Amino acid sequence: MLVVDSISKSFGGFLAVNRVSFEVQEGEILGLIGPNGSGKSTVFNLISGAHKVTGGSIRFEGRNITGLTPDKICHLGIARTFQIPRPFKKLSLLENVTLSAYFGDDALRSPEEARDRARKVLEIIGLPTDDRTEVTTLGAAGLKKLELARALSTQPRLLLADESLGGLDHQEMEQAADTLNHIRTELGITIVWVEHIMGVLMRVVDRVMVLDYGEKIAEGLPKEIANDPKVIEVYLGNQQALA
Repeated sequence: MLVVDSISKSFGGFLAVNRVSFEVQEGEILGLIGPNGSGKSTVFNLISGAHKVTGGSIRFEGRNITGLTPDKICHLGIARTFQIPRPFKKLSLLENVTLSAYFGDDALRSPEEARDRARKVLEIIGLPTDDRTEVTTLGAAGLKKLELARALSTQPRLLLADESLGGLDHQEMEQAADTLNHIRTELGITIVWVEHIMGVLMRVVDRVMVLDYGEKIAEGLPKEIANDPKVIEVYLGNQQALA
C-alpha cells in the first residue's frame, strides 16, 4: 500500500531523516518506535505532505505522492493524528468532526453529508454525537478520541497515528489500543503507529520499525525487535521495557 524509498529531510545543516526506506502492507499495523528526536514525527510529516522531502520518494497505492500538498494527500486516502490534539475549542465535538469530514474528503457534496458522517464516526469512537457537547468537557482520553475521530471522518485507507497513548492511564491506554485494533479489523484501515508506550504497542502491531538519529536501525516482528541488541542499547535500555 505504501512504499517509502530512501527519504531524507534536512533542516538547514541538520539531517533529521537519512535515507529511510520501508513498506506498509494493506491491512497491517506497523509500529514505528525510537528515542525522542529520532525522526518519527518527521517521517509522518513527510508522508502526509506537511514537510517536503529533501530526497527520495513516497508511493501510495502505486501513485507517486512525493511533493503533493497535505490536502491532496488526505483526499487520496491518508490521514494522520497529532501528538498534541488541537481541536477548535469554540466548536462542539460534532462541529469539529464535521469540519474534518467536509474538507478532508472531496467526495462529500454537502455539509449535511459531513454532519451525518461525523455522527457515525463519533459513535464508533465512543464520543457524544449531539451538537452541544463542548471540547472543554473532555479529558486527555477524550481529546485523543476526538483527534482520532477527526482523522477517521476523512475516510482514510491509511492512518498515521502519532502517540495515541500519551497522557493516558493504564486502562485508557488499553482502550485506545483496542480502538486502533478495531479500526484495522472492522473498518479495514491500515495503520502506522508511532508510540513510546512499548508494552501496549508490542501486543497490537504486526511489525516494528526502529529509528535512531534519523536512520532505520531495525525492522521485524515484535519479538525480534524486543531481543535485538542494538535496539536495546540505543532505545529500550533493557528488555523489561517491553513488558
